[in-house]
Amino acid sequence: MEKQPRLLASQLLLKNSFFEVSLNGVLLTWKEIPTKKKRVSGGIHYPFKVGTSHSVSVSEILAVRELDVDSKTKDDGRWQKMPQKSTEAYPYAFTVSYVERAWQHRWRCSDVTFHCLEGALCQQWVQTIRGQLAALTSRPKHLLVYINPYGGKQQGKCIYEQKVAPLFTCASISTDVIVTEHANHARDHLRTEAELKQYDGVVCVGGDGMFSEIVHGLVSRTQRDNGVDQNSPEEKLVPCTLRIGIIPAGSTDCICYATVGINDPVTSALHIIVGDAQPMDVCSVHHNNTFLRYSVSLLGYGFYGDVLADSERKRWMGPARYDFSGFKTFLTHHYYEGTVSFLPATDILGTPRDKTRCRAGCFICQHNGQLYSEDAPEICKTDPDVSDSEYEGGWRVIRGKFLAINAASMSCACPRSPKGLSPAAHLADGTTDLILVRKCSRFNFLRHLLRHTSKYDQFDMTFVEVHRVRRFHFTPRHCQSDSELDLRENGKRLFSQICRDHPACSCSPAYSSWNCDGEILPHAAIEVGVHCQLIKLFARGIEEQPVFEDLANPCAI
Repeated sequence: MEKQPRLLASQLLLKNSFFEVSLNGVLLTWKEIPTKKKRVSGGIHYPFKVGTSHSVSVSEILAVRELDVDSKTKDDGRWQKMPQKSTEAYPYAFTVSYVERAWQHRWRCSDVTFHCLEGALCQQWVQTIRGQLAALTSRPKHLLVYINPYGGKQQGKCIYEQKVAPLFTCASISTDVIVTEHANHARDHLRTEAELKQYDGVVCVGGDGMFSEIVHGLVSRTQRDNGVDQNSPEEKLVPCTLRIGIIPAGSTDCICYATVGINDPVTSALHIIVGDAQPMDVCSVHHNNTFLRYSVSLLGYGFYGDVLADSERKRWMGPARYDFSGFKTFLTHHYYEGTVSFLPATDILGTPRDKTRCRAGCFICQHNGQLYSEDAPEICKTDPDVSDSEYEGGWRVIRGKFLAINAASMSCACPRSPKGLSPAAHLADGTTDLILVRKCSRFNFLRHLLRHTSKYDQFDMTFVEVHRVRRFHFTPRHCQSDSELDLRENGKRLFSQICRDHPACSCSPAYSSWNCDGEILPHAAIEVGVHCQLIKLFARGIEEQPVFEDLANPCAI
């Protein structure tokens, strides 16, 4: 790596010790100057005190501000204790706020204050650092913020005002804040009213449902502005230019776990401030050439669809409804017959069962994304008369009885499932992992579910198969027409009510529901396509943790 020329270097006072402080285009470094103090240990004299060295990337400096030492306060109103000798001999000071890495992927805002002998030198340091920060064009300056006051534990507004807004103010980021008043408020506002050209990004304070609203509003607005028909499954969608930030304040916060590694509001806010950019794939879901929804994490039919459908009828139970509905759905053990046709992703790096994890700067996402942009896969037609075979065009068809059909566009990790549904899934490689769980005993299905919380290979079972695909279709058995589907759905509701009234009945419904990122789709027969790197988040992917775990001081070198 080419050595960067120094922009500024001085000897400054820090906590009653002198440091050699230097700044170049990449790093701000301060190293303690050894002092002549004899220390005796076992009869051996040590004439110098070993100096410590610290380094912070310029890209992770949040702000710099000049202090008025005489007032003993900082610009943000917090009291600062100043050593008496320092204030007398070095009456000028400036504070640098920067990112410090903590335990388990958490980021924190730390401050370091340097004292100068001359006011001109102090101003020179402040202006030089601000000049370097101004050159970072990836940083947002004006953000549109949506707050969901009802999601999770209903703490969204409090989290933003107490933890996030002060950081944005410190970094000189201006915001326009909208507190949502009803479902899809943010989506509809983005689609029609928002003046997006004046913003550098859109931030949502809430859970995965709120993030889904932002994605739908932003993607739909982008396609409309570019004349793209969303109802056409074969249409190539235009990527969004604005990045999306997520301040977690929901129940699961699956997106934050997959893109940052932790659901911590301060960490997410700092990623927004430094201007990180993480591309992400988006799946479009259609039925009979009609657009239904976008999906960024999980599409689930069978078990996960039934859990969501049942939990929606028990919203009065609060978050406990998911555990209750999950246990009930497991006991009912319904399976569903249908046909899955899919286009496998070929000539790419990575497989669903390898040990590679999607991390910051993921090479697989970069490589496969480049392949996708250079040579977009052709959409091949399927032959409904062929079963369990590979077509000349590359499509495969599988017919059978399934307990669950899942499409994971990311690992879907969360506190209850640290590895997620598909641990090796990638955020931006243009594919989704299609997981087929065939009919099996309750005991075997329980083994499969428990694998999500263990270190073992969850696909190493005879009734489970996984495919990395670019597109897939699903058609439930006996689904010849919309009218027949609607008729059967009405019959399902009728007989499901009868079965609830008479638990001894062992009949199994003909159709399940699709769980699309926590929303129920109105149709069982769907067509899904993956759009590579359609959106970008204010994130950088999960950083490799061992780099920081072994250091007592994360920024010491």
